[in-house]
Amino acid sequence: MELQRLLVLTLSVLFSTASCENDWDFQFCGTWRHGGRPRTLGVNVSPGCNGIAVSANQSSLSIRGEITSQCRHSRVIPLTDTDELNSAESHFCLYWEPFYDQLKLQFGGKNLTLCPPASLHGSCCTDLSHDRNGPDGEYGIVDGRLKDDLVTDKTLLTYYFNASSTDCKDLCDQQSQKSTSATMVSGGRQATGTLDHPCARSSEVLMKEDFKGRNVTSPLTQDASAEPAITVQIPPVLKEAAKNTDKVVCTFFQNNSLFQDGAQNFRILDDVVEITVENEIIRNLPEPIRIDFRHDVITKSHSRTCVSWDTRKDPLQVHWSSEGCETHHRGSELTECLCNHLTYFSVLVQLQPGPVCHLLALSVITSLGCATSVISSFAVIVYICRKRHSKDQAIKIHLGLAFSHVFLNLLFFFTGVLANVGGASVCLWVAAGLHYALLMSLTWMGIEVFHTFWLVYKVFTPSPKPVVWNVVGFVAPAVPVVILVAVGDIYGKRELRHCDGTTDPYSMCWLKDNDRAWLAHYFTTMTILVALVSFGLVMLYFVFRQIRSREEWRQNRVAFLSMWGLSCLFGTTWVLAFLSFGPFTEFFMFLFCILNSFQGFFLMLRFCMLQWIRKQGGGSSLGSSSGSTRQHMLQAQ
Repeated sequence: MELQRLLVLTLSVLFSTASCENDWDFQFCGTWRHGGRPRTLGVNVSPGCNGIAVSANQSSLSIRGEITSQCRHSRVIPLTDTDELNSAESHFCLYWEPFYDQLKLQFGGKNLTLCPPASLHGSCCTDLSHDRNGPDGEYGIVDGRLKDDLVTDKTLLTYYFNASSTDCKDLCDQQSQKSTSATMVSGGRQATGTLDHPCARSSEVLMKEDFKGRNVTSPLTQDASAEPAITVQIPPVLKEAAKNTDKVVCTFFQNNSLFQDGAQNFRILDDVVEITVENEIIRNLPEPIRIDFRHDVITKSHSRTCVSWDTRKDPLQVHWSSEGCETHHRGSELTECLCNHLTYFSVLVQLQPGPVCHLLALSVITSLGCATSVISSFAVIVYICRKRHSKDQAIKIHLGLAFSHVFLNLLFFFTGVLANVGGASVCLWVAAGLHYALLMSLTWMGIEVFHTFWLVYKVFTPSPKPVVWNVVGFVAPAVPVVILVAVGDIYGKRELRHCDGTTDPYSMCWLKDNDRAWLAHYFTTMTILVALVSFGLVMLYFVFRQIRSREEWRQNRVAFLSMWGLSCLFGTTWVLAFLSFGPFTEFFMFLFCILNSFQGFFLMLRFCMLQWIRKQGGGSSLGSSSGSTRQHMLQAQ
């Protein structure tokens, strides 16, 4: 009996495969030879099944024909912002998916959606096959390929493709039956709450006069116990907002690769729903639409955010935005979205664990620390200026370090405000200034390390003049920043998202989140930081060896304060930046923010404590020449 059943299912797969001979998807790629002149993209597609033509000349790439079920698109698009703007040739690929009535062009590193996904009605065009070629030319399309098959290596002006009309519903059912039968034969199981169906499924809701709201669910699997992957709760207020029609359509998509185009370092759920009211744009509903997404388990370390396809920025590109939607986590397998407009909706899941899980607390600590450090560092500057007549060069180095702390903490305190209030140009220069301030602070800490080394091991050799320290501390950090500004696309607005995806991101002016900016970050900030931390820790060890035998430093209180003060001067607390991983990530992150944002305060505290120690011991004041340089090195530092 089991053998007969297996035989029937196997024959079912074979027959469904034979009956579904349509080559339903279409992919045509080629290289557009244009000579680098200014160029445009011309699109003119409409419903029908008469085929499609792809043509090109020196100034324009054209796509025209009748292959869609519903989509109409006629437009001339300037191609001014692509990765291949200055090259003489541009590679492109045209994709057609009849099950979604979807037409997409891949060009210049971008995916342009010429016809967005939609549910099908009636017939659709499949079996797009090469018909004939246009004439040769100096400019045009070279190396045209239909999927993996080369059509010709000549430079042609036009490629023509024929199409066949097919009943969409029958074709979708055949593909679905084929997939279901194959799954049963292999003994596999489909994912809970999803249906492996190649086409979009639509549900229409008529909003009558006494409309009280309605729940719409996505198609279920054959498992009766499974719950729908998507549930849409349409509120009664939508009836009032829709002035020209009383019909709302919910279209459910599954496993459509197009929706992944707008997500970088994130992934859109396989299930997407489009909610539309024909020929109307619905926004700012007083009562939001509730959309429940059921999915596999997503842990708290991976953020998930309700998003919608925002077409206002660029209707040709997929751009997911959380604006207009609220996210509520109802366990690890359910995400509830409350959205006040109509478009495509899904859940954006971060692929890697979120970098910040206590964004608000860390922001408050950092802001408080920066404000305190600015005041404290300014007090240190005033204190040091009172000793400006001292011949001790350490005073001038401390002055440079204190000034760099003021500049760094002041910029960091206002970077969030300037990122939201100022424009792109303002944020660019604020980011460059903040990067310069950080490099300057790290450089002055390095100077403190080097000067301490000089005092300990070069007692009888004069240290470099103050002008040398000023050039190294103030001018040298500006060199890489100027170069990076000239390179471009490195400084700008940066957003830090909360790991649970429910909190608004923190905006700041800093290095952008792209490959070029990360490369600059590693070659400048991280290189200096690694060198500073390494030499600072080594120098602390050698200083400890020098002072541990001295009677006055055997007191735990004095030894602790001195070593702690040198740790602030040497920047060794920045080592915590390399320890934020594993189970202690949050602990080290809080410790890093506290120690480094309050570094100006700790610097002032060290000067106050050393002054108090001198008074208690009847020692000389800062800059005294009594005793050897080595004996007073730690106090003068």
